[in-house]
Amino acid sequence: METPGFRGFWRRFARNKGAVIGLFLLLATIAMAVLGPILLPESPWEMAGRPFLPPFGAEFPLGTDTLGRDILAGIVHGARVSLAIGVIATVVAVALGVVVGAGAGFFGGWIDDLLMRFTEFFQTIPSFVFAVLLVAIFTPSIASIVVAIAVVSWPPVARLVRGEFLSLRTREFVQASVVQGQSDLHIIFVQILPNALSPIIVAASLMVATAILTESALSFLGLGDPNLMSWGYMIGAARTVIRTAWWMSFFPGLAIVLTVLALNLVGEGLSDALNPRLARGGR
Repeated sequence: METPGFRGFWRRFARNKGAVIGLFLLLATIAMAVLGPILLPESPWEMAGRPFLPPFGAEFPLGTDTLGRDILAGIVHGARVSLAIGVIATVVAVALGVVVGAGAGFFGGWIDDLLMRFTEFFQTIPSFVFAVLLVAIFTPSIASIVVAIAVVSWPPVARLVRGEFLSLRTREFVQASVVQGQSDLHIIFVQILPNALSPIIVAASLMVATAILTESALSFLGLGDPNLMSWGYMIGAARTVIRTAWWMSFFPGLAIVLTVLALNLVGEGLSDALNPRLARGGR
Protein backbone atom coordinates (compact mmCIF):
# COMPACT_ATOMS: atom_id res chain seq x y z
CA MET A 1 0.00 0.00 0.00
CA GLU A 2 1.40 3.37 -1.02
CA THR A 3 2.15 5.84 1.70
CA PRO A 4 1.48 9.58 1.30
CA GLY A 5 5.24 10.11 1.29
CA PHE A 6 5.70 7.76 -1.62
CA ARG A 7 2.77 9.30 -3.48
CA GLY A 8 4.35 12.72 -3.02
CA PHE A 9 7.69 11.42 -4.22
CA TRP A 10 6.14 9.83 -7.30
CA ARG A 11 4.13 12.99 -8.07
CA ARG A 12 7.30 15.09 -8.05
CA PHE A 13 9.18 12.47 -10.07
CA ALA A 14 6.39 12.20 -12.66
CA ARG A 15 6.45 15.97 -13.27
CA ASN A 16 9.74 15.38 -15.10
CA LYS A 17 8.60 13.76 -18.35
CA GLY A 18 12.15 12.91 -19.31
CA ALA A 19 12.59 11.04 -16.05
CA VAL A 20 9.45 8.98 -16.73
CA ILE A 21 10.76 8.11 -20.21
CA GLY A 22 14.12 7.21 -18.68
CA LEU A 23 12.42 5.00 -16.09
CA PHE A 24 10.50 3.20 -18.84
CA LEU A 25 13.72 2.60 -20.81
CA LEU A 26 15.54 1.44 -17.69
CA LEU A 27 12.77 -0.99 -16.73
CA ALA A 28 12.73 -2.32 -20.30
CA THR A 29 16.50 -2.89 -20.11
CA ILE A 30 16.19 -4.65 -16.75
CA ALA A 31 13.35 -6.81 -18.11
CA MET A 32 15.52 -7.72 -21.10
CA ALA A 33 18.39 -8.67 -18.80
CA VAL A 34 16.15 -10.80 -16.57
CA LEU A 35 13.81 -12.39 -19.11
CA GLY A 36 15.92 -12.26 -22.26
CA PRO A 37 18.06 -15.34 -21.53
CA ILE A 38 14.83 -17.27 -20.94
CA LEU A 39 13.41 -16.19 -24.30
CA LEU A 40 16.79 -16.64 -26.03
CA PRO A 41 18.36 -19.55 -24.13
CA GLU A 42 21.01 -20.30 -26.75
CA SER A 43 24.55 -19.20 -25.97
CA PRO A 44 25.55 -15.89 -27.59
CA TRP A 45 28.90 -17.51 -28.41
CA GLU A 46 27.40 -20.23 -30.63
CA MET A 47 27.36 -19.99 -34.40
CA ALA A 48 23.66 -19.60 -35.22
CA GLY A 49 23.77 -18.85 -38.95
CA ARG A 50 25.87 -17.61 -41.82
CA PRO A 51 28.34 -14.82 -41.01
CA PHE A 52 27.50 -11.22 -41.93
CA LEU A 53 23.77 -11.72 -42.31
CA PRO A 54 22.21 -8.21 -42.45
CA PRO A 55 19.61 -7.12 -39.89
CA PHE A 56 15.82 -7.11 -40.16
CA GLY A 57 15.62 -10.69 -41.34
CA ALA A 58 12.97 -13.11 -40.10
CA GLU A 59 15.41 -15.44 -38.33
CA PHE A 60 17.95 -12.88 -37.12
CA PRO A 61 16.28 -9.48 -36.55
CA LEU A 62 19.60 -7.75 -35.78
CA GLY A 63 21.79 -9.85 -38.08
CA THR A 64 24.85 -11.96 -37.35
CA ASP A 65 28.52 -11.15 -36.78
CA THR A 66 31.77 -12.33 -38.36
CA LEU A 67 31.38 -15.81 -36.85
CA GLY A 68 27.66 -16.17 -37.49
CA ARG A 69 26.65 -15.38 -33.90
CA ASP A 70 23.24 -13.83 -33.31
CA ILE A 71 23.59 -10.09 -32.53
CA LEU A 72 20.25 -10.02 -30.71
CA ALA A 73 21.30 -12.88 -28.43
CA GLY A 74 24.56 -11.06 -27.70
CA ILE A 75 22.75 -7.84 -26.74
CA VAL A 76 20.25 -9.67 -24.55
CA HIS A 77 22.88 -11.67 -22.68
CA GLY A 78 25.23 -8.68 -22.58
CA ALA A 79 22.57 -6.59 -20.83
CA ARG A 80 22.82 -8.79 -17.75
CA VAL A 81 26.62 -8.49 -17.66
CA SER A 82 26.73 -4.72 -18.23
CA LEU A 83 23.99 -3.96 -15.69
CA ALA A 84 25.43 -6.33 -13.10
CA ILE A 85 28.91 -4.79 -13.36
CA GLY A 86 27.46 -1.27 -13.24
CA VAL A 87 25.33 -1.94 -10.17
CA ILE A 88 27.85 -4.01 -8.20
CA ALA A 89 30.74 -1.62 -8.88
CA THR A 90 28.55 1.32 -7.83
CA VAL A 91 27.47 -0.39 -4.60
CA VAL A 92 31.11 -1.09 -3.70
CA ALA A 93 32.20 2.45 -4.60
CA VAL A 94 29.35 4.05 -2.65
CA ALA A 95 30.05 1.89 0.40
CA LEU A 96 33.73 2.85 0.37
CA GLY A 97 32.95 6.50 -0.29
CA VAL A 98 30.39 6.63 2.53
CA VAL A 99 32.82 5.14 5.04
CA VAL A 100 35.65 7.52 4.11
CA GLY A 101 33.44 10.59 3.74
CA ALA A 102 31.49 9.91 6.93
CA GLY A 103 34.67 9.46 8.94
CA ALA A 104 36.20 12.65 7.55
CA GLY A 105 33.08 14.78 7.97
CA PHE A 106 32.08 13.54 11.41
CA PHE A 107 35.41 13.43 13.23
CA GLY A 108 37.17 16.33 11.47
CA GLY A 109 40.64 17.40 12.54
CA TRP A 110 43.60 15.22 11.61
CA ILE A 111 41.30 12.35 10.62
CA ASP A 112 39.62 14.61 8.08
CA ASP A 113 42.99 15.80 6.75
CA LEU A 114 44.35 12.26 6.47
CA LEU A 115 41.28 10.83 4.72
CA MET A 116 40.99 13.77 2.31
CA ARG A 117 44.66 13.59 1.35
CA PHE A 118 44.13 9.87 0.74
CA THR A 119 41.11 10.71 -1.44
CA GLU A 120 43.00 13.40 -3.35
CA PHE A 121 45.76 10.91 -4.13
CA PHE A 122 43.29 8.76 -6.06
CA GLN A 123 41.85 11.82 -7.80
CA THR A 124 45.25 12.86 -9.15
CA ILE A 125 45.38 9.73 -11.33
CA PRO A 126 43.23 9.77 -14.51
CA SER A 127 40.38 7.43 -13.64
CA PHE A 128 40.17 5.49 -16.90
CA VAL A 129 43.94 5.06 -17.15
CA PHE A 130 43.96 3.81 -13.57
CA ALA A 131 41.14 1.36 -14.34
CA VAL A 132 43.01 0.04 -17.38
CA LEU A 133 46.16 -0.37 -15.29
CA LEU A 134 44.34 -2.27 -12.54
CA VAL A 135 42.59 -4.66 -14.94
CA ALA A 136 45.80 -5.20 -16.90
CA ILE A 137 47.74 -6.05 -13.71
CA PHE A 138 45.17 -8.64 -12.67
CA THR A 139 43.66 -11.23 -14.99
CA PRO A 140 40.75 -9.61 -16.86
CA SER A 141 37.59 -10.94 -15.22
CA ILE A 142 34.30 -9.64 -13.94
CA ALA A 143 35.77 -9.40 -10.42
CA SER A 144 38.81 -7.37 -11.50
CA ILE A 145 36.63 -5.07 -13.62
CA VAL A 146 34.25 -4.44 -10.70
CA VAL A 147 37.17 -3.72 -8.36
CA ALA A 148 38.85 -1.41 -10.88
CA ILE A 149 35.68 0.60 -11.52
CA ALA A 150 34.91 0.84 -7.79
CA VAL A 151 38.45 2.00 -6.97
CA VAL A 152 38.31 4.86 -9.48
CA SER A 153 34.71 5.84 -8.63
CA TRP A 154 34.60 6.26 -4.84
CA PRO A 155 36.47 9.60 -4.33
CA PRO A 156 33.61 11.88 -5.54
CA VAL A 157 31.22 10.00 -3.24
CA ALA A 158 33.58 10.51 -0.30
CA ARG A 159 33.71 14.26 -0.94
CA LEU A 160 29.94 14.44 -1.30
CA VAL A 161 29.33 12.52 1.95
CA ARG A 162 31.94 14.59 3.80
CA GLY A 163 30.18 17.80 2.81
CA GLU A 164 26.81 16.46 3.96
CA PHE A 165 28.23 15.30 7.29
CA LEU A 166 29.96 18.63 7.88
CA SER A 167 26.62 20.41 7.50
CA LEU A 168 24.61 17.90 9.54
CA ARG A 169 26.90 17.19 12.50
CA THR A 170 26.11 20.57 14.08
CA ARG A 171 22.32 20.09 13.91
CA GLU A 172 20.29 19.90 17.10
CA PHE A 173 19.30 16.23 16.73
CA VAL A 174 22.97 15.23 16.44
CA GLN A 175 23.94 17.28 19.48
CA ALA A 176 21.07 15.70 21.41
CA SER A 177 22.36 12.24 20.49
CA VAL A 178 25.83 13.19 21.74
CA VAL A 179 24.38 14.43 25.04
CA GLN A 180 22.46 11.16 25.42
CA GLY A 181 25.76 9.29 25.19
CA GLN A 182 25.04 7.44 21.95
CA SER A 183 28.08 5.88 20.28
CA ASP A 184 29.78 7.51 17.30
CA LEU A 185 28.81 4.63 15.02
CA HIS A 186 25.16 4.93 16.06
CA ILE A 187 25.17 8.67 15.42
CA ILE A 188 26.90 8.26 12.03
CA PHE A 189 24.80 5.44 10.60
CA VAL A 190 21.46 5.96 12.39
CA GLN A 191 21.20 9.70 12.95
CA ILE A 192 23.21 11.45 10.21
CA LEU A 193 23.49 9.06 7.27
CA PRO A 194 19.72 8.65 6.67
CA ASN A 195 19.46 12.45 6.40
CA ALA A 196 22.25 12.49 3.80
CA LEU A 197 20.86 9.74 1.58
CA SER A 198 19.13 11.94 -1.02
CA PRO A 199 22.27 13.26 -2.78
CA ILE A 200 23.97 9.88 -2.37
CA ILE A 201 21.10 8.11 -4.17
CA VAL A 202 21.18 10.63 -7.01
CA ALA A 203 24.95 10.32 -7.35
CA ALA A 204 24.72 6.51 -7.30
CA SER A 205 22.21 6.46 -10.16
CA LEU A 206 24.61 8.50 -12.28
CA MET A 207 27.56 6.36 -11.23
CA VAL A 208 25.89 3.24 -12.60
CA ALA A 209 25.83 4.90 -16.04
CA THR A 210 29.50 5.84 -15.75
CA ALA A 211 30.38 2.29 -14.64
CA ILE A 212 28.61 0.82 -17.68
CA LEU A 213 30.53 3.17 -19.97
CA THR A 214 33.82 2.27 -18.27
CA GLU A 215 33.15 -1.45 -18.57
CA SER A 216 32.25 -1.02 -22.24
CA ALA A 217 35.48 0.89 -22.86
CA LEU A 218 37.55 -1.76 -21.09
CA SER A 219 35.87 -4.55 -23.06
CA PHE A 220 36.38 -2.57 -26.28
CA LEU A 221 40.12 -2.54 -25.54
CA GLY A 222 40.11 -6.31 -24.99
CA LEU A 223 40.23 -6.09 -21.18
CA GLY A 224 36.79 -7.54 -20.55
CA ASP A 225 35.98 -10.94 -19.13
CA PRO A 226 36.70 -13.37 -22.00
CA ASN A 227 34.03 -15.76 -20.74
CA LEU A 228 31.16 -13.26 -20.72
CA MET A 229 29.45 -11.46 -23.57
CA SER A 230 29.13 -7.71 -23.09
CA TRP A 231 28.12 -4.74 -25.20
CA GLY A 232 31.64 -3.33 -25.14
CA TYR A 233 33.10 -6.60 -26.35
CA MET A 234 30.63 -6.71 -29.24
CA ILE A 235 31.62 -3.20 -30.37
CA GLY A 236 35.31 -4.01 -30.03
CA ALA A 237 34.93 -7.20 -32.06
CA ALA A 238 33.17 -5.24 -34.81
CA ARG A 239 35.58 -2.34 -35.17
CA THR A 240 37.54 -3.95 -38.01
CA VAL A 241 34.41 -4.47 -40.16
CA ILE A 242 32.50 -1.31 -39.31
CA ARG A 243 32.29 -0.25 -42.97
CA THR A 244 31.00 -3.55 -44.29
CA ALA A 245 28.90 -4.71 -41.30
CA TRP A 246 27.67 -1.55 -39.59
CA TRP A 247 25.00 -3.38 -37.60
CA MET A 248 27.56 -5.30 -35.55
CA SER A 249 28.63 -2.15 -33.70
CA PHE A 250 25.50 -0.02 -34.17
CA PHE A 251 23.04 -2.11 -32.15
CA PRO A 252 25.31 -2.74 -29.12
CA GLY A 253 26.25 0.95 -29.20
CA LEU A 254 22.57 1.89 -29.30
CA ALA A 255 21.94 -0.33 -26.27
CA ILE A 256 24.69 1.46 -24.35
CA VAL A 257 23.43 4.91 -25.37
CA LEU A 258 19.83 4.18 -24.39
CA THR A 259 20.79 2.62 -21.05
CA VAL A 260 23.14 5.44 -20.08
CA LEU A 261 20.58 8.03 -21.22
CA ALA A 262 17.88 6.30 -19.16
CA LEU A 263 20.04 6.28 -16.04
CA ASN A 264 20.88 9.97 -16.44
CA LEU A 265 17.22 10.89 -16.94
CA VAL A 266 16.22 8.84 -13.89
CA GLY A 267 18.99 10.51 -11.89
CA GLU A 268 17.67 13.93 -12.86
CA GLY A 269 14.16 12.87 -11.86
CA LEU A 270 15.40 11.56 -8.52
CA SER A 271 17.17 14.86 -7.91
CA ASP A 272 13.93 16.77 -8.54
CA ALA A 273 11.86 14.39 -6.42
CA LEU A 274 14.24 14.16 -3.47
CA ASN A 275 15.16 17.86 -3.47
CA PRO A 276 11.92 19.62 -4.48
CA ARG A 277 13.04 22.99 -3.10
CA LEU A 278 16.19 22.98 -5.21
CA ALA A 279 14.17 21.88 -8.25
CA ARG A 280 11.70 24.75 -7.82
CA GLY A 281 14.48 27.22 -7.17
CA GLY A 282 16.27 26.32 -10.37
CA ARG A 283 13.22 26.84 -12.56
